[in-house]
Amino acid sequence: MYDALTTVEGLAGWWTDDTKGSGGDVGGVLEFRFPVGGFDMEVVELRPSERVAWRVVDGPEEWIGTTIDWDLHQNGDYTIVLFKHRDWKEPVEFMHHCSTKWGSFLMSLKSLVETGEGAPAPRDVRIGDWH
Repeated sequence: MYDALTTVEGLAGWWTDDTKGSGGDVGGVLEFRFPVGGFDMEVVELRPSERVAWRVVDGPEEWIGTTIDWDLHQNGDYTIVLFKHRDWKEPVEFMHHCSTKWGSFLMSLKSLVETGEGAPAPRDVRIGDWH
């Protein structure tokens, strides 16, 4: 699970095919591109098999300054993932859309880890006009 959140290959396997940068070091920047735009995220925290955190440094105005947290812990044979996209300035419509999209990408992450194949953009489930 940790590699799926910290390596370009892992991230490209569940979120978007067009992933570049460095996710394995604090201070590294990951570049995620989608058919309708993208985001740059600085890695702000890494604790192997426990926690990954990114801060959005470029992308849609609503995302800049938000933080994406991945807290991981083992429960027997399972990895529990506690995900948060926090620090939105206000609860705009785009935030609600993104919450739904995160759900589909979390299922893609689960599929990648369990079967070896996720559904990253542009092969993800489409919701409305936004991606």
